[in-house]
Amino acid sequence: MTEDDVVAAIREIVEPSSRTSVRLGIGDDAALWQPSRSHRSAISTDMLVEGVHFTRETMSLEDAGWRAVAANLSDLAAMGARPVLATVALGVPAQASFDDLMALYRGMAALARRAGLAIVGGDLTRAPTLTLAIAVVGEVRPSNVTTRGGGRPSDVLAVTGRLGAARAGLAVARGEATLDPPLARAALAALRRPEPRLAEGRFLAASRNVRAMMDCSDGLSTDLDRLCAASGCGARLEAVPAAPAARAVAQTRGEEPERFALAGGEDFELIVAVRARAFGYLAARFKALFGRELLRVGVLREGAGLFWGEEPLARSGWDHFSAG
Repeated sequence: MTEDDVVAAIREIVEPSSRTSVRLGIGDDAALWQPSRSHRSAISTDMLVEGVHFTRETMSLEDAGWRAVAANLSDLAAMGARPVLATVALGVPAQASFDDLMALYRGMAALARRAGLAIVGGDLTRAPTLTLAIAVVGEVRPSNVTTRGGGRPSDVLAVTGRLGAARAGLAVARGEATLDPPLARAALAALRRPEPRLAEGRFLAASRNVRAMMDCSDGLSTDLDRLCAASGCGARLEAVPAAPAARAVAQTRGEEPERFALAGGEDFELIVAVRARAFGYLAARFKALFGRELLRVGVLREGAGLFWGEEPLARSGWDHFSAG
């Protein structure tokens, strides 16, 4: 059983009963419905479980709260949506203190304020493990909705930033790697305080030359394979832009930096498929606006499957139901 198997099975059960106003349901980064003619709402939910997604040895509870909101906002970014509101369901173990809960909410509120997101309610319950389940709602113009299913053969594949820094940060936090202080700080920030690419997502979604988009939260090989499946294409990977911290950790382990970055997760960059003829112009505008490169990683191709050059490439990222 894999995570994708479970998602597909749930979709089969619930979609027949979906309301007619639902325009996009289970299977993409967020759901979409159309409450009015002027905009669509994007809805997504994500969970953070202590011992599965974070430990107190690797980050503070305030960091965990920030990271939980970041994961949800990254899904809205992938749809080109502007954050509006969120609800938080919190499962609290008996040993948790009031200060623990306040630390979580301080982290959530800090990122919510920066993103213009209102946390409007939720639920609290006793639970065996500290668990956060956040539901977010965003707004997007119908003309700007960008899903993972619009890619076409020959489209250029790109990411909004270098990959693998969060994985490097986990190695540093666990004491498995020692880096120079600037690289260590960058790696730990990527792990504990990731920045969802909201402005970048809205910019890219507004371009008619961006045909597909999703967030890279489970690793490039895993998420690119999902984009390919939704778009009915294969892909040829040409490069994996490793973050400096990822490159440094990989080298201390004797690993290829590209392979290390490829298998990372929770980078929360965006993967986009762009019309080939427009990529240079779009990349130049992206750099002018955001001060960094839109990084080409490959192309979509006819057929199915993910390839690195001409060799088949298996998923190497995170899967909730196959991870040990």
